[in-house]
Amino acid sequence: MQNTKILAIQFKYLGDAVFITPALKALKESSPNLELHVLVAAEIAPLLDNISWITKVWAMPRARGKAQLSKSVPFVRALRKIEFDRSVDFGGNDRGAWLSLLCGAKIRLGANAGKPRFLQSLAYTQYLQFDGQEKSYVDLHFVLLKVWGIDMPSNLRLSIEVDVQFTNLAQLLLPNNNCVICHISTSQPKKDWPIANWVEFYHLCNKTGIHLVFTAGTNARETDILNALKLAVPQAHCLAPILQLPVFLNVLKRAKVVIAGDTGPLHFAAGLQVPTLGLFAVNSILSQAAPMYNDANKLTVNACSCFASFSKLDYCKEKLNCMSVITPQAVFDKLMILLSHK
Repeated sequence: MQNTKILAIQFKYLGDAVFITPALKALKESSPNLELHVLVAAEIAPLLDNISWITKVWAMPRARGKAQLSKSVPFVRALRKIEFDRSVDFGGNDRGAWLSLLCGAKIRLGANAGKPRFLQSLAYTQYLQFDGQEKSYVDLHFVLLKVWGIDMPSNLRLSIEVDVQFTNLAQLLLPNNNCVICHISTSQPKKDWPIANWVEFYHLCNKTGIHLVFTAGTNARETDILNALKLAVPQAHCLAPILQLPVFLNVLKRAKVVIAGDTGPLHFAAGLQVPTLGLFAVNSILSQAAPMYNDANKLTVNACSCFASFSKLDYCKEKLNCMSVITPQAVFDKLMILLSHK
């Protein structure tokens, strides 16, 4: 693929965007003269903006559930002017299929479980049918790239870079870089570790002099979780929700370890080469995201039935929530092992 212009498309979620970096790196290394462009939603772009070997990150405006033709049409026109030779859609959703079709590439690669729908038949000149979703996302990306003769490398390290212009601000927000960041909220209540467990974990760490810093997401439900922790432990160090992703990335980079049940912050930290400890119980996470983390970097349980029965529900309906099975002592013990290797 000498002197080829390739557009990689990933129009999904924040954490998922980090998972494409091993595939992007393999694409770039397949030909030093390759121009590698990446198209993501605008809010995701800061994850990839500072990677030196990406030619350009295309940040497309997105409003969930709304068409933005006044912004999308000029954006697509600019894309087409590049005259891409190939495109690859790592997301597998309808938005990615449309963008594959409209970008103007001669060869357009995409994949999904099952036979291609009408839109996918139009969008892709090369289509790969996956047998279900039993593999991790990173593995699936390389199954897709195998179509172009690109093999999975031995090193699957996630890779993102921070915007250094926000380094000083991150230092002001978090002067102590000898701390463990605990991101205590997730996108769905069934994935939250109970506040009572976080409180007990705080006291275990406090007794041994481990400095914890608590963060949460920016929506009302997640900030309420952070406020509940403040009420339970007024002396705990809690950061106000950080609205700017580049600032949040710089803050995460200052941590010794990042602990979370939310895969987004975990993937960000892993991409920044910060040790992580993931609290996983919901089976869909275990099958697709958690395989990227070895046993030292995750705590899992076998009590979850969400994947089989409640995969579309925000709240677990079991009498004993699967996340409750993960004990504060178990998290503390894993953390001590991680810190001993620092």
